[in-house]
Amino acid sequence: MYRFRSQLGLAALAALAILPTLATSNRALARAQGPEAGARQGHVLTGVDVYEKYPAEPFAGNRVGLITNQTGVDSAGRRTIDVLAARKGVKLVAIFSPEHGIDGLANAHVADSIDQKTGVRIRSLYTDTRRPTDDMLSGIDVLVFDIQDAGVRFYTYVTTMAYCMEAAAKHHLRFFVFDRPDPLDGETIEAPMLDPDRTSFTGYFPMPVRYGMTMGELAQMFNVENKIGADLHVEAMLGWRRSETYDQTGLAWIPPSPNLRTLNEAFLYPGIEVLQAGNVSVGRGTDTPFEILGAPWIHGDEFSAALGSRHIPGIRFAPARFTPKSDVYQGEACQGVTISITNRDRLDSMRMGLEIAEVLDRLYPDQFQIEKTIELLGSQSTVDGLKRGDAPADIVSGWAADLDKFRTMREKYLLYH
Repeated sequence: MYRFRSQLGLAALAALAILPTLATSNRALARAQGPEAGARQGHVLTGVDVYEKYPAEPFAGNRVGLITNQTGVDSAGRRTIDVLAARKGVKLVAIFSPEHGIDGLANAHVADSIDQKTGVRIRSLYTDTRRPTDDMLSGIDVLVFDIQDAGVRFYTYVTTMAYCMEAAAKHHLRFFVFDRPDPLDGETIEAPMLDPDRTSFTGYFPMPVRYGMTMGELAQMFNVENKIGADLHVEAMLGWRRSETYDQTGLAWIPPSPNLRTLNEAFLYPGIEVLQAGNVSVGRGTDTPFEILGAPWIHGDEFSAALGSRHIPGIRFAPARFTPKSDVYQGEACQGVTISITNRDRLDSMRMGLEIAEVLDRLYPDQFQIEKTIELLGSQSTVDGLKRGDAPADIVSGWAADLDKFRTMREKYLLYH
């Protein structure tokens, strides 16, 4: 859990006005940065940007394996793959891709391939094998992780990072995270805690659906709280404030997966995605995933009116008709609603999701399978409350004590203010 800059490197960067003053720990350095650090004037410097400005090569003489996808780019749009491949004294020997593949376009298992520009083999971590095997790690000294997260517990890049950390610990490899922003902001904590007995590939660690942490911060938390014991190093960003959402960073939005095409969709995703398991389309196979929801058995006008009467903060609903080209209800005419964000600051995505689930269960109890929302909600008490007909506002307030405990625990691992 150390930054990998040497004392000499920090001094050199400080002289270039890239860093503020010499710091002795992750937290001290990040908290010292303040609003004037790095690229506050134009854009946030991500971990790979900071790495590129570091005058001493931390990977000199090392054989590097890189876990990345299409989001792993610097502020100039250059792939982290190419950044590492071009560094003197560094040998990029393997690339690992997560769900959706190296280009972020696949919606199924992804096969191994070859990176055409560098000739380096790409090993898929989204087949029946989701952890690096002993064979995959043969001949590697260092693993580097550079992937943009979605800020949501059941987004599988989180688990891929943790599985790779576990493999690195097993093989005594150093593990580096090039940090990136939580796109939904680094402050908001929402939704129920994952039940400890429901950990899986879509829920690596007991935490809320929205945790308000970067991948580097999550890595530090997992390493200690889950007792991974990896030789972990986080290259922190410069210039990012916890209150900032992705569109306030100056960084270009690169869809982290095929159906998170816009930041608005990313904000709707936590509350809408949990509903798909209940037998509805959440807009996959349309031009506006997570901004439209429906099914062949829904009556759009009725459904929209019922949701509108809830006066859910930050959201507006309108009747919709659509036919998904793929995924749930592919080729079937559906009715439902479009979902528009009117005030992002007032939106509680999970509260919205619970309100929609309750309306679906009340209007269409024979079709909507509310009990199956447990798959991503991960909280049996929350599903039980929905089935009893508890008011969503009461269910949300019931999470408070657990979220406060998580907030206290998480504080130890935060790198930014």
